[in-house]
Amino acid sequence: MACQKTLFEKQILDLYDQISKLKSLKPSENVDTLFRQLMSTCLPTETNIDVKKMCPKFQAIRTNLIKLRSEAEGFSEKHFSTILGSVEDNPLHHLDLYPYYTNYLKLSKVEFDLLTQHTSHVPTKIAFIGSGSMPLTSVVLAKFHLPNTTFYNIDIDPQANSLASCLVSRDPDLPNRMIFHTTDILDATEILRGYDVVFLASLVGVDKEAKVKVIEHLENHMAPQSLLILRSARGLRSFLYVDVDPCDLKGFEVLAIYHPSMSDGFVNSVMVARKLND
Repeated sequence: MACQKTLFEKQILDLYDQISKLKSLKPSENVDTLFRQLMSTCLPTETNIDVKKMCPKFQAIRTNLIKLRSEAEGFSEKHFSTILGSVEDNPLHHLDLYPYYTNYLKLSKVEFDLLTQHTSHVPTKIAFIGSGSMPLTSVVLAKFHLPNTTFYNIDIDPQANSLASCLVSRDPDLPNRMIFHTTDILDATEILRGYDVVFLASLVGVDKEAKVKVIEHLENHMAPQSLLILRSARGLRSFLYVDVDPCDLKGFEVLAIYHPSMSDGFVNSVMVARKLND
């Protein structure tokens, strides 16, 4: 156990040192290689390392790495969304150009299965908070799982929404069912009561305090009995995404938690919770 922890700490320190010195986090061979190495280092699910008991130095590094990775992922999504948006035919026919498209297919199927297990009706309106330039979860759910549902994609970045809107604009079906709304989720109040289901992206709130603040806002404004589906991370993977504990969801009943294995093909844990009555 000590050897495993020492090796992991050494790898994280080395990667953090290199990543934090990058002049730019925009896609490049060096940036892509470093973040792939970080991903590989944090993927193992079987470990005796208790991340929450690591020293304050590593807790600070963990928070900083999540922020750096979030920024790099934003640049990467804009890069690929721009490329896809420039094709002559329907950009959605070329989603496999995005390196993580298969991961989204698998993750979205798990989330859809969890959703159907905990609702008695097909949702008519779903909000996705933090949809970004590549709103792949909304696209995959709309095209393959929920053909009659309208998706309201909420993001704070107007450029991201513009790029995302371009992606679906030439599809024969989705422009009527994919709505893009630019706002800070903490400024959204009454509209949140209109959704059957709210998805919270993993990179909304890139530290624990910010994540909990968003969850508390959703608790105050979501409709009673509506569902919240959020992404978290467990173990070493919490160096990639903020980990959310059931105790962070005050005002919600936690219905299910799914932790992926190495063979699942995606990183995030998934939590499903029901908003309690006001």
